[in-house]
Amino acid sequence: METIKLKLIYPRWEKLRGQTTFNLPPHGPVAFAACLPEWVDISFTDENVEDINFDEPCDLVAVSMMLSTQVKRGWAIAEEFQKRGKKVITGGISAMLHAEDNVNHFDSVFLGEAEGRMEQVLADWKEGKLKKVYNFMLQFPPIESVGPCRRDLYKRELYNHKGVPMVDLFHASRGCRFSCYPCAVSYLGGRVFRPRPVDKVVEDMAAIDNNRLFIVDNSLAQNKEWEKELFRAIAPLKKKWISHTIEDDPEVLDLAAKAGAWYVYQAVYDTSDYIKERVKRYHDYGIGVEGTILLGVDNQTEDDIKRLIDFLGEIDLDLAEFTVMTPFPHTKGYDDLLRQGRIFDFDWNHYNAGQVVFQPKHMSPERLQELYDYAWKSFYASESQEQKMFKLFCQVALREMNEGTYRPRDRRLANYSFGKKVERNIKH
Repeated sequence: METIKLKLIYPRWEKLRGQTTFNLPPHGPVAFAACLPEWVDISFTDENVEDINFDEPCDLVAVSMMLSTQVKRGWAIAEEFQKRGKKVITGGISAMLHAEDNVNHFDSVFLGEAEGRMEQVLADWKEGKLKKVYNFMLQFPPIESVGPCRRDLYKRELYNHKGVPMVDLFHASRGCRFSCYPCAVSYLGGRVFRPRPVDKVVEDMAAIDNNRLFIVDNSLAQNKEWEKELFRAIAPLKKKWISHTIEDDPEVLDLAAKAGAWYVYQAVYDTSDYIKERVKRYHDYGIGVEGTILLGVDNQTEDDIKRLIDFLGEIDLDLAEFTVMTPFPHTKGYDDLLRQGRIFDFDWNHYNAGQVVFQPKHMSPERLQELYDYAWKSFYASESQEQKMFKLFCQVALREMNEGTYRPRDRRLANYSFGKKVERNIKH
């Protein structure tokens, strides 16, 4: 088969002001790249860490988009390549969420999961019969067909923060049986939990040349028996990992800790004793907690938000991430607010979970924006976000040193001030 050159691009987006910026190696593009035939020669550019060469020789362009704030930039990228006579296709989460808009800017929009589907798309392109839309949503490929991502496409030297290499993203399952109000997962993948075979997960994870991972599954708390099997299986790899919620069960938490759980994202949605105890139980097993706090939902008054912010100081969170309620397309939140005429801003660049684009129920948009800004300043008043993240890093580095898995490549970056500080802290 004749080789074709495909240019794969991950568009940049504007980061939120005042927050520490970490550019993680993106997962979607390299997962897509793994679905392409061997006769496709891929050149990958993550525009968040390097510039696009629009004159680079290629036969076809693919734009992978995850966030709503990447969509308009994706359109601009497509236009530049189209001016040069190139066909441009798009896929990914925000390609699906904004499909109605994307069809006006791309030559082809791919909806759904790519395993087993790309050879037909490429055959259509070769024959000059590229379809405007390929819709495979809710037509899931066999989960067994999900293989290792093309991590060889990363330019590793671009993914570090002050000398500390970033985590690799990894997924052990797809889909989610939950349907949370602000979340689009049920639209994107249905309310179906699809775990990868555990032996495949172990094989894939073991091959990653990075001791620190972010398991990006929507939630690990989907099936208790699967969780326990997964944690037992990956424990011998001695990886250290971050994830979303883990089952609130002593046996599961113990297995997670032994399997290398570093810290978890845990929703903090009220000031109940349950939340306080939930955070404590993670800590009891040596697992850090980054609270995820959503502000501006209809059951929150201004006083509720203030109490919630104060409550965070009582529960010993390691980190906190604040977002404002954002009505992403194809969510229940979007449907409700649109029907009620409460969305006043449809500029997708503003859909970054840090900018109010709708009329809250109990306060003005301006007041919600003020409370969002206050939440960040209040939680990080005594220690910056970077300082708190540094503490978590020192904890995991110390665990690695005790296990003999601490990576020499961190020492190679010790000429950076951050790297030097890490070395001093983990030695003491």
